[in-house]
Amino acid sequence: MTKLHTAPKPVALSITDGRAFPVRRIYCVGRNYADHVAEMGGNPKTSAPLFFTKSRETVVAHGAVIPYPTLTENLHYEGELVVALGQDNEIFGYGCGLDMTRRDLQAAAKAGGKAWDMSKNFDHSAPIGTLTPASKIDLTDGEIETRLNGKTVQHAPLSHMIWSVENIIKSLSSFVTLAPGDIILTGTPAGVGPVQPGDKISVSITGLESLNVSYATSTP
Repeated sequence: MTKLHTAPKPVALSITDGRAFPVRRIYCVGRNYADHVAEMGGNPKTSAPLFFTKSRETVVAHGAVIPYPTLTENLHYEGELVVALGQDNEIFGYGCGLDMTRRDLQAAAKAGGKAWDMSKNFDHSAPIGTLTPASKIDLTDGEIETRLNGKTVQHAPLSHMIWSVENIIKSLSSFVTLAPGDIILTGTPAGVGPVQPGDKISVSITGLESLNVSYATSTP
């Protein structure tokens, strides 16, 4: 059989022990911190988590300089805990991540009752840092912090998540068959805001490797 084009390169995340974690699929959780739900004008008393997806090709590694995305005048950061799944839906590891969002496109889609895929699943929209194996970390008292150009803009205990990691996995697995290599971004706390060309963003979570990325100084 003749291939029509070259197969895409595999996408993998770094692990603190030097190994690589091949990424299969990326799932994201929306509205998982009550304070963020409130700042977006929503109701935190929902009966189940809200899920959406990103393509694995949207992954950006720690330290990258990211081109500013097209078709937006209101790009937002959303710092998040990342969960990496291993065998039998067991948690392999954790990391720091960003769910970058074209907020103006999302708002327009919501207002029109349309899908907001293009506000979330676009090039370079999923920066994810180095993973720490779950066996090496206890996140019981963990806290997440996002810094924009050195200023803290998001800070919250992970315990403030409406849906725990275990509940997220249980709920998500009722919709799809999860497998090793799947990644879950677990939602963002309050304090989301705009990013401009040249900005630097850092996400840190207690005990994990920080994620640092920056945006190019000019738009495409």
